[in-house]
Amino acid sequence: MGNSYAGQLKTTRFEEVLHNSIEASLRSSHLVPRPIFSQLYLEAEQQLSSLEGGSRVDNEEEEEEGEGGLEPSSPSNPYQLQPPPEGCCTTDGFCQAGKDLRLVSISSDPIDVPAGFLLVGAKSPSLPDHLLVCAVDRRFLPDDNGHNALLGFSGNCVGCGKKGFCYFTEFSNHINLKLATQPKKQKHLKYYLVRNAQGALTKGPLICWKGSEIRGRQTSARTGASSLFPPLESSGPPAAFPSEPSPGANPSVLMGAQQAGAASDHPSLSAAPGPPLFNGRDSPKHQQLPKSNLPVPPRPAALGILSNSGPPKKRHKGWSPESPSAADAGCLPGAGTRAKCESAGVSCLPPAGLLGAAPVAFPVVASGEPVSVPDNLLKICKAKPVIFKGHGNFPYLCGNLNDVVVSPLLHTCYRNSQSISRAYEQCGATTIQPISEEMQLLLTVYYLVQLAADQVPLMEDLEQIFLRSWRESHLTEIRQYQQAQPQLFPPTPSAAAPVTSAQLPWLAGLAASSCNDSVHVIECAYSLAEGLSEMFRLLVEGKLAKTNYVVIICACRNAAIDSCIAVTGKYQARILSESLLSPAEYQKEVKAELVTGKVDSLGAFVSTLCPEGDIDVLLDKFHQENQGPMSSSLTTPSISQAASVDVSGAPVCTSYRLEPHGVRPFQLAVAQKLLSHVCSIADSSTQNLDLGSFEKVDFLICIPPSEVTYQQTLCHVWHSGVLLELGLEEEHMTKQRVEQYVLKLDAEAQTKFKAFLQNSLQNPHTLYVLIHDHAHWDLVSSAVQNVCSQSEPCVGLVDRLLNCREVKEAPNIVTLHVTSFPYALQTQHTLISPYNEIHWPASYSNGADLYHENKKYFGLAEFIESTLSGQSLPLLRYDSSFEAMVTALGKRFPRLHSAVIRTLVLVQHYAAALMAVSGLPQMKNHTSVETLEIAQNLLHAPAQCPRGHGLMVLLRVPCAPLAAVAYERLAHVRARLALQERFEIVLGNPSAGVTVGKHFVKQLKMWQNIEDAAWRPQTYLELEGLPCILILSGADPLGESLPRSLRYCDLRLINSSCLARTALEQELALAAYFVSSELPSDKGPRSEALESDAEKLSSTDNEEEEPGTEAGSALERRSPVTRDRPCSQDSASSPLSSTASGSALAGEAGAPPAGPLQREQARSPPPCGPSEEGRVPGEKPRSRAGQGPPPAASTHSPGRRSLHAAVTSSCQPSSSGSCSSASAAASSALVLQAPQCSLAKACRQPPIVFLPKLVYDMVLATDSSGLPKAASLLPSPSVMWASSFRPLLSKAMTSTEQSLYYRQWTVPRPSHMDYGNRAEGRVDSFHPRRLLLSGPPQIGKTGAYLQFLGILSRMLIRLTEVDVYDEEEVNIRLGEESDWRYLQLSDPWPELQLFKKLPFDYIIHDPKYEDASLICSHQQSVASEDGGTSRKPEDLYVRRQTARMRLSKYAAYDTYHHCEQCHQYMGFHPRYQLYESTLHAFAFSYSMLGEEIRLHFIIPKSKEHHFVFSQPGGQLESMRLPLVTDKSREYIKSPTFTPTTGRHEHGLFNLYHAMDGASHLHVLVVKEYEMAIYKKYWPNHIMLVLPSIFNSAGVGAAHFLIKELSYHNLELERSRQEELGIKPQDIWPFIVISDDSCVMWNAADVDCAGERSREFSWTERNVSLKHIMQHIEAAPDITHYALIGMRKWSSKTRASQVREPFSRCHVHDFVILNVDLTQNVQYNQNRFTCDDVDFNLRVHSAGLLLCRFNRFSVMKKQIAVGGHRSFHITSKVSENAAAVLPAQYICAPDSKHTFLAAPAQLLLEKFLQYHSHRFFPLALKNLSHPVLSVDCYLNLGPQVSVCYVSSRPHSLNVGCSTLVFSGLLLYLCDSFVGAGFLKKFHFLKGATLCVICQDRNSLRQTVVRLELEEEWQFRLRDEFQTANAAEDRPLFFLTGRHI
Repeated sequence: MGNSYAGQLKTTRFEEVLHNSIEASLRSSHLVPRPIFSQLYLEAEQQLSSLEGGSRVDNEEEEEEGEGGLEPSSPSNPYQLQPPPEGCCTTDGFCQAGKDLRLVSISSDPIDVPAGFLLVGAKSPSLPDHLLVCAVDRRFLPDDNGHNALLGFSGNCVGCGKKGFCYFTEFSNHINLKLATQPKKQKHLKYYLVRNAQGALTKGPLICWKGSEIRGRQTSARTGASSLFPPLESSGPPAAFPSEPSPGANPSVLMGAQQAGAASDHPSLSAAPGPPLFNGRDSPKHQQLPKSNLPVPPRPAALGILSNSGPPKKRHKGWSPESPSAADAGCLPGAGTRAKCESAGVSCLPPAGLLGAAPVAFPVVASGEPVSVPDNLLKICKAKPVIFKGHGNFPYLCGNLNDVVVSPLLHTCYRNSQSISRAYEQCGATTIQPISEEMQLLLTVYYLVQLAADQVPLMEDLEQIFLRSWRESHLTEIRQYQQAQPQLFPPTPSAAAPVTSAQLPWLAGLAASSCNDSVHVIECAYSLAEGLSEMFRLLVEGKLAKTNYVVIICACRNAAIDSCIAVTGKYQARILSESLLSPAEYQKEVKAELVTGKVDSLGAFVSTLCPEGDIDVLLDKFHQENQGPMSSSLTTPSISQAASVDVSGAPVCTSYRLEPHGVRPFQLAVAQKLLSHVCSIADSSTQNLDLGSFEKVDFLICIPPSEVTYQQTLCHVWHSGVLLELGLEEEHMTKQRVEQYVLKLDAEAQTKFKAFLQNSLQNPHTLYVLIHDHAHWDLVSSAVQNVCSQSEPCVGLVDRLLNCREVKEAPNIVTLHVTSFPYALQTQHTLISPYNEIHWPASYSNGADLYHENKKYFGLAEFIESTLSGQSLPLLRYDSSFEAMVTALGKRFPRLHSAVIRTLVLVQHYAAALMAVSGLPQMKNHTSVETLEIAQNLLHAPAQCPRGHGLMVLLRVPCAPLAAVAYERLAHVRARLALQERFEIVLGNPSAGVTVGKHFVKQLKMWQNIEDAAWRPQTYLELEGLPCILILSGADPLGESLPRSLRYCDLRLINSSCLARTALEQELALAAYFVSSELPSDKGPRSEALESDAEKLSSTDNEEEEPGTEAGSALERRSPVTRDRPCSQDSASSPLSSTASGSALAGEAGAPPAGPLQREQARSPPPCGPSEEGRVPGEKPRSRAGQGPPPAASTHSPGRRSLHAAVTSSCQPSSSGSCSSASAAASSALVLQAPQCSLAKACRQPPIVFLPKLVYDMVLATDSSGLPKAASLLPSPSVMWASSFRPLLSKAMTSTEQSLYYRQWTVPRPSHMDYGNRAEGRVDSFHPRRLLLSGPPQIGKTGAYLQFLGILSRMLIRLTEVDVYDEEEVNIRLGEESDWRYLQLSDPWPELQLFKKLPFDYIIHDPKYEDASLICSHQQSVASEDGGTSRKPEDLYVRRQTARMRLSKYAAYDTYHHCEQCHQYMGFHPRYQLYESTLHAFAFSYSMLGEEIRLHFIIPKSKEHHFVFSQPGGQLESMRLPLVTDKSREYIKSPTFTPTTGRHEHGLFNLYHAMDGASHLHVLVVKEYEMAIYKKYWPNHIMLVLPSIFNSAGVGAAHFLIKELSYHNLELERSRQEELGIKPQDIWPFIVISDDSCVMWNAADVDCAGERSREFSWTERNVSLKHIMQHIEAAPDITHYALIGMRKWSSKTRASQVREPFSRCHVHDFVILNVDLTQNVQYNQNRFTCDDVDFNLRVHSAGLLLCRFNRFSVMKKQIAVGGHRSFHITSKVSENAAAVLPAQYICAPDSKHTFLAAPAQLLLEKFLQYHSHRFFPLALKNLSHPVLSVDCYLNLGPQVSVCYVSSRPHSLNVGCSTLVFSGLLLYLCDSFVGAGFLKKFHFLKGATLCVICQDRNSLRQTVVRLELEEEWQFRLRDEFQTANAAEDRPLFFLTGRHI
């Protein structure tokens, strides 16, 4: 039935050949040494080839073929079945007679079993989940040892009853096994069948066939350099059954994972693995690899797992190591270094004797049937095995399920890695295949092999290994597709063929063959069930005692594989099983252990470890002996001479000072960044926040349900003064009033939050800022009901409140999330836009200190840096003796959670340390050095301060019941030692406040000068200086801040097995600290910076060792890398504990300690420098008296009775890299300095942190970029990785880049509140009013956001205010003295005839023209001759006066205003596409320019109804004008034109509110080069674009073109409407020309008691522009007025100015122009300044009426950009941007003067404004003799007055017959100015003349034409020009003197 062959291996021969082959491969320079298979098998294979398929003899020791049956890729001869008889049944599970044989069907049926026969279960390959029942003669079955089975077969069919089958082949045909290979009883008869208690037939034990033992390979773990953390992906309970997956175990929908098929489906998949996983070691013996008959890519760094076709099987033909594919392996050219992937073949089948065990039967277990977990498994194994499901099907488990843990994490990891190639699918990379299941499993085995004994596997590491392997195997294809370059040849698949499922067990076995039983590989034939059963049997038999991992492979199922990995190592299994518990389950388990009394046995055991007897007995004895006064060593000393004394004689501590509540520069910078982000939300086009509509700010701060955090936040708000600043509270507010602004998220939060929402609804003009502090806490979705237990009503509360619909939709609520750990809020589904994230700024940029602060922040990065730098004692430490104790007890008490064990051990250490310090020195051996140091400093620190200030020790106990146990125990020990008044023990519970004893409250009140008798500390910050142990409980820290007196942060009890990045960092955040940055820089980092007390000298254990110590320390400083290497010993006799020995022993040998025990200056990792660093300078080290050589190394094991096991071993440099210098208990004689308060050091040093070993390794291990390994963990348990195909985080990443990384690579779990965000159907899933502020813990984020509230409030107030010009009218006393006034004070409109009688007031009263020349008239009072202007010359550049005004609802706005009402007006309307507008040309001729003017209109679609087109979309014909007779109140008749430049953002063009929503036509007049930017900001405004020739022109050109265009349009409209029967005079002739800074309009309400009465009162109010325009447009006879304007607003306006309703005077800024009447009066197109004054004078001289409505006023906003400020006069040649002085604006013609880059007209106007006295010296301050200015007004400066006359016939001019002029100004005079005209005027002798012309030729012609040489004398040197180049057309001047 079976067969054997000559190549059968013997154990010794195999080991010998394997060893020789490995040795040869190491020494060989050849890349492919001869594989061992060729040495062992080749000859036998050749001999046996002739026997293939022949008859064979059954052999009991026959080796089974591969458990997977025939390899699918191998050429095989399938077994030829005889055809079944016709008509018989061929159904699987039935016999040929048609009877059911399946166990599940007939288990209850009575079966006749003949004597000597047994019922057995046969396995059918076609029914893998069923057993077929057979009756077999027991003689042909083996005994329990696998022996004594007769060859052959005898069996009966239990179905049809047929008996006497003598051949198994015949029997297998009858029962329809349908085999593809020759039937063998050993292969198919798997289980004995037995009856259970109910009489049902069930599967029993395995049939133990000899030689069918499940083959395994075992490896020993190597020590690794970096600790690897447990997988963290499951936040749910462990799944005991496959049918109960834990949450997140099946994220295939999210991850887009694709399951890989069999390896044979992916022929191009490279079998080559990723880079080495040996933690940087390249020990050659660990890189022996199986020889492959497949080519291997030549990667020197390859891990070296090569696919192997396996050994030759009996039916394999033609296999030869010399085959071409084998010869090519690893020999491709271009390999830079010799590949260490040389393979040594391994036997495909070791014989049974190889494993040295008795023959073991393996049963056939159907995958559908459960595998029974043995009873007492935990008791036997000392740990619960953790089984990770791998590939394929996983069997059911039954029986003792409590002793095993099943997890789907590995299965999820495998499946995620199958989706790797998705990133390349879009490139069409058809040749790129995902990593195969076989390769995944092989890589997993290699990963497990290289893990050290104290390391735990980490899923993230495995994913990166898969990724690297896949990338390297597809390097060519990836590069090709990344470069996307056309290829001459198609890309070839990887040369290496895939690993097949048949090869897999052998490769896995080879991988595991190099280590001592650490990894054990089990190969199964049919299902994992057999492998699991085998594993449980081995565990029960104790054969896996040294095995940490069992890999079970079943590779028979249709070329696909089933696999699982069981973690059986006690250390790893405990950590992994505990890591799979959810926080709730963890708490539940610990509570159960405490309640049921399981802990008592541990407590009793620990107590008895003390050799002197039970600790409690010792305590009681000590208590009785010390009822009197305490030992002198503990009494507080008298005040030292160094302590200062205040006037009353009481001691004073100079180190104790409470922190002032100020705002640091960093906080202010962050507050401003927050404000900037809020403004950017408001400025965006999405209209999500209308800041302009809010009048005040209110806020609510939501915090986790921690009473201490609540009180702490109340204090912050109280001291910040933000409530007063926001106007929310009065000056004398109570604490209760503050409480309504802080919400504790507990059961009562909902009521308070509803009130907040109600307020936000009722106050739409208040901006509510909802601040979610500590925002990483409670991210549970409110939809996950089953998570919210009765005990935790707060779970999901954040989602229920902050993400409710009311908050999301409220337009006046901005949500600000504040956290130090934002990672879980940065997922693919986050609500927070990446643009709305604010990260705390870095302290330094390019080495420069950005914000100078006197304190330096010390956070996690600084802790790590200081620990690795080697410049001082490490701040992060672990306690090796404590860890060893915990490990030993963990093995002894496997059923207890490690948190319970750790807590009880640490509390016992604290108890022993306190006893040791209090006078029981023998207890030093029963605690750790670290704990002893803490106890000593805790008790002795108050003695060093004159006022008794001490230090705080933080003991973090996450589990509340354990914290209570620790508190009670420590309190008991303290009471027994009579230390109740020496230090306090505070139990910090999140749900309770701070409880401190009366004695200590009294001390705190004295220190803090508090008089209030009822005062109690409510925050930990108020415990400043109190010597205490703070036991902080709670699953997570909830934002509690700790005082500066915190010296030790004891985190040894944190849950080190279940840490995500957030969990880890928030625990370490407790130590975050501010240290003074004002340290003397020359001293360097002395060890005084730590609690090792610099004032106490340290000395080495042995002076002779000191040079070695220094050398070792120096080496450490030079090579910080070595410090990262953990100790290789697993026992407590590590370097760390060894350093303690000297200290402890010396303390016993010397006097009782009077000061703290010096901490050893070395730690593991080794320390930082020679011991001299801690000494006083100049002091030599001194050895202690009587100290001998260091004691010999102890051999105590961790489980021995001593609490501090083996602390006496000496430190060997070889083990730690440096000898440690342990310091002794210093006697008082060694103290050379005065005692120093511990708070003095607190300012300069951060606390010392003690961590669990696992966490310590995790934090200090860094990747290649220097990033701590902890940062690469899963960011939070509530999220999961989106894909294995992700890059690693890098240390170089900024906070923003990290955020983008997490946003790309993490997705929330279904329990996360953001999980359903993408399902809302919005494309943009970000919430627009949600921000995230992240910054390091304890850095001051609360102060920053409170400061932000203040500046936000100030900005809102500022937004509702505007700076308007507030200047009194000028030249009032120079006003016209006339008897004629408009005295009908109540007239709403001017009466035309009365108004015509009013004289025109030539004087300019507008304050902006305070520096302009006065205009003289004949009515001017001579008495004011000396007046001049009120402003002194040196005040010319003084800033104009402004007033801050609240914006009314009728204001004009700039582009920053957004509100719902004006959305449509601004163009944000769904009917109109943004920027949907058309460009239209509009041309008309103008004779004065001598050419056609061509303008362009940009007309939005929404405004086309204002225009007339030749056809829709055709030629623009005209702009529609209304009729004079139209009385409609729905719209404004006059089109408004606003010329503007440089003010696209700040110009006030939004007139929607000013017009009160009325329809109006508004046109912006812009220069051509600014068209695009104005169109971008004002897409819905009509633009009039000036021709390009006016790009450098001034405002005169815009006014000129507006007026000419309007008149031309009036003509067009008249002709168009005349055809409709409308008279030309009925067309509305007015336009409005408005400045772009007019912001509000006012009306004065006048109360006149009588027409002539002196009683006159008036009030002013804001009105809409609509009101003013409609009032003016309704005036009777309005068409008779040429110009209408209004007063400029001023707070200083006098009643006399408002008394008369109308004035005939100059109008400015906002004018209503009658283009019909002023047809022949033009604006001067060349002017830059004073063009409105010039135009006003022209209009008046033409006999037209100018009317100012004095009861209306306009407010002008101060805008600092644009307008006339746009013109800068600079040199045209020099690049120097220095300003050019006005005196340089003109020069002599043909001179070498530097030309200026400015228009000639601007240079002229500016020169005359500042230097006109050079031309008109007699006019200076001479009002009686002004300068005569003909046809124009030019500003000659405030000290020169002018008299304007018009040369036009019939013009109105000032009577000049009596005036004698001091000068004559002729500016571009036209033909109306003649010689006769000028002769009418009289000039002083010596008066000066200035003639200005376009060129020199015109200048001479003008002099001749006007006969000027008759009365004026000219000199050649009196000719000038503006300082322009010839191409810029300068203006020319000629000056002369009157003869």
